[in-house]
Amino acid sequence: MSKKITAKDPKPTAERIEQLANRVLVGDIILPEFQRPFVWKRKQILELLDSIYRNYPIGSALLWESRQELASKRSIADLEVGERSKNYPVNYLLDGQQRLSTICGCLHWEPGDPKSIWNVIFDLRNEKFSHIDHTDELPAHHIPIRRLSDPAEYFRKLSVIDDSDLRGVADLLFNRFKDYQLPLVTLGDMSINDVAPVFERINSTGTRLTIYDLMRAATWSPEFDLGKTIDSIKMSLEEKRFHSFENKTFLRCLGAASGSDFSSGSIDLLRQLDPDTLHMCAEQIKIAAQLAVDFLSTEVGAPRAEALPYANQFAVLIEFFRCLPNPDASQRNELKRWFWLTTLSGYFSGWDSGQMATDARAIRDFASGAAASIDVTASVPTASLWAAKPFRANSAISKMLALMFATKNPLDIVTGQRIDIDKSLAWSNDKEFHHFFPQAYLSKGGIKASRSNVPGNIILLTSKSNLSISASAPSVYLKKIIESDGKEALVERLESNLVPEAALDAALDDDYDLFLSIRATHLHAIAETLSGVNSEGLIEVSPEEIDDSDVDPTE
Repeated sequence: MSKKITAKDPKPTAERIEQLANRVLVGDIILPEFQRPFVWKRKQILELLDSIYRNYPIGSALLWESRQELASKRSIADLEVGERSKNYPVNYLLDGQQRLSTICGCLHWEPGDPKSIWNVIFDLRNEKFSHIDHTDELPAHHIPIRRLSDPAEYFRKLSVIDDSDLRGVADLLFNRFKDYQLPLVTLGDMSINDVAPVFERINSTGTRLTIYDLMRAATWSPEFDLGKTIDSIKMSLEEKRFHSFENKTFLRCLGAASGSDFSSGSIDLLRQLDPDTLHMCAEQIKIAAQLAVDFLSTEVGAPRAEALPYANQFAVLIEFFRCLPNPDASQRNELKRWFWLTTLSGYFSGWDSGQMATDARAIRDFASGAAASIDVTASVPTASLWAAKPFRANSAISKMLALMFATKNPLDIVTGQRIDIDKSLAWSNDKEFHHFFPQAYLSKGGIKASRSNVPGNIILLTSKSNLSISASAPSVYLKKIIESDGKEALVERLESNLVPEAALDAALDDDYDLFLSIRATHLHAIAETLSGVNSEGLIEVSPEEIDDSDVDPTE
């Protein structure tokens, strides 16, 4: 007996890309709101056009023909799309967005910004596509791709070309884009719950779908849009500059707020929640996130998201403030200890599913009063950490040093002026972070960058002062400061940069090894005090065992 055909059975066809582009622009094929933005690079755009010209296969497109009213995007490839009749099924584009966007954008681009990614030409002589950054008159053999959508204009511009070979290439280009057919699969009218798993498994564009993309599709309904919800949370944090966290951070928060933990498995369970529950969890997160920001800025000294050593520290803090919006002074002190300890130990660099579940329980037990402290199983490095780890923008230890600076209101050691620590903590440029022993000076003595570019050799310094120091030996530039302003003033400025007087004495002798040893010990003592390590009696490990990079683990 033959299989009964149902509305859910896919219907394969083939359609010319020119017609598909027109269907998109008139609103017959539309992008559902849960689709990701256009993410292709210029090279990918050119490669697609070249494949069409050479008649190579470019994959298929997947449509969902439905009478359901879903939120949809009002433009594609910077082009406004038409309204579709309410009385006819809508074809939602599930797969093929990057390709159809490229085709629409290049064929129908209306000259505006000359640097637009849609401003593409085809060179008839070398048969290559390329981007240009102007709209000036072009040589006859350079064909703007947008002309292909207007045959009369296309061939009128070609009339000046006498070379038969070039005209043959131009005819081939036109015919390929006129006749090229794209395999098209259309799904029948089914529920969003049935379509979401199909969408989740799509990865034919070569651009990997993230867990955020998948969950936006899986949880989407006319009543709930994960993308708009997370955007709303971010907007509420924008004024205080804590809006730049990745979407996955807030997905972890949703997983925890729903009663589970921060893991990908908990995020996956969000698909089982109804829109009202999802909205409720999101509102709780928005309020808790604002409280977490206040805590970080006032108690830790982190003025923006970029200053945070680990993004997932923010997720855990949000869950705490969701459970306990108004902690008392002792609870806030414990939160600070937890923050510094998880930073010093590199705890979040290896945050796996087991730790996520444990931390969710620990933070709730602490918030409820069932535990007097936040249980963290962590080992801390030895003081040599500050002389071993490289100083870089994505290093938790480097960011910990910057936050430790912030507690001291650091002064420029040359001029005595206050350093703009907020600018430094933005990590958009590192011009205020400089080497106390100049790298160029150390290099002359055979000391490599791996030994000189370490947290223990970093202070905050204005660019102007850094230029005045240049490659001078510390004994030279430090003595000039003492002669000008006195040693007492220099000691005060150095202490604001977490450099003890004993380290200054070593620097005046140009003894880098002794300076680094004293400074590392001093920095570690401060870090251990902030982390409560002495009272905890935690095990020390070598710096090599600490991964201080802020990379979200894949479980």
